[in-house]
Amino acid sequence: MTFDLVVATIGRVKELERLLASLERQTHRDFRVLVVDQNEDERVERVLSAHPSLHAERLWSPPGLSRARNVALPHVRAEVIAFPDDDCVYPDDLLERVAALLATGLDGVAGREPWWTTSAATLTRENLWNRAISFTIFLRRDVVDRVGRFDEALGLPASSGEEIDYLIRALDAGAHIEYDPTIVVDHPSKPIDLTAVGARDGASIGRILRKHRYRPRVVARMLVRPAAGVLLDPRRARFHLATLGGRLRGYRQ
Repeated sequence: MTFDLVVATIGRVKELERLLASLERQTHRDFRVLVVDQNEDERVERVLSAHPSLHAERLWSPPGLSRARNVALPHVRAEVIAFPDDDCVYPDDLLERVAALLATGLDGVAGREPWWTTSAATLTRENLWNRAISFTIFLRRDVVDRVGRFDEALGLPASSGEEIDYLIRALDAGAHIEYDPTIVVDHPSKPIDLTAVGARDGASIGRILRKHRYRPRVVARMLVRPAAGVLLDPRRARFHLATLGGRLRGYRQ
């Protein structure tokens, strides 16, 4: 089974180096790395030159995560497409295990971050919210061909949730995607402004709920959760309030 790994990168060197080093250690070797460079210098070329054993192709894109991935999509030709972040690290046998899972007939697999739920599930429109993040998602190319481009109104730096939107569209197109908690990708945690992130991600979720015409009970549940968080988690009350406000604002827009 062949893989095309689409990596959008900007402003990072050491992190990209760690990712590429983890790809060099993969036990499954039939893959290609499409590096979408959003820098204005040659730092990516210098990193790639230190990994000549990788089958890598460098592409260029203006800033924007969804925009970068859309630049890469016309170049994919493998059986499976994945979207690792430029600062994540793949376990050595990750591609081997994903290939074995997809060989059972699945259209896609979503893995987890270390602190996510360890209960496996078939993804649906209602349960994917905390079972999908872009750097753990693997989709067959025919699914990607059906779904098409990422929504460029979503995706860092200004927005988020582009992978959720993409998976909803894949599920609506009939794709069978499993959440497998044994597929774990290491992604470093960094200091963040929780209030700003809550507002940004909340607005993205609200926009997705409206875009995909979610039923009122689902929308209500997605609003109740951060509202309840204000009472149940007072130390992070500002974060929960920002999330609630963002979801309302995104849904109204």
